[in-house]
Amino acid sequence: MNPARPRQGQVVTVFRNRLDPAAQAAYREELDVVAALAREMPGFVESTTFTAEDGERATIVTFADAESHRAWRDHPRHRSAQRRGIAEFYTEYSIAVGTTEYAAAWSRPPASE
Repeated sequence: MNPARPRQGQVVTVFRNRLDPAAQAAYREELDVVAALAREMPGFVESTTFTAEDGERATIVTFADAESHRAWRDHPRHRSAQRRGIAEFYTEYSIAVGTTEYAAAWSRPPASE
């Protein structure tokens, strides 16, 4: 794993949700399309999803700045996916968006042989 280095001014979205078990296959298809679109958006930095043992999912999406985040938030295909998520996929969700005020990163150098 090599996460992108965080930077001040980046916009980070934390999207927590639970999926309806009956929607898994349709959700995966929708996610493939929308995730590919996000990766093509100017200013996209990274996205990763974690799933807890109890089924809660957390997706963290980072854009370089507020302008690129707004463009993604308001993209018509993304808006359509959001509406479909509420209607078909999620049993619950929450979203939190913030601008990075402080950023730092560290990684252990590889062991020399």
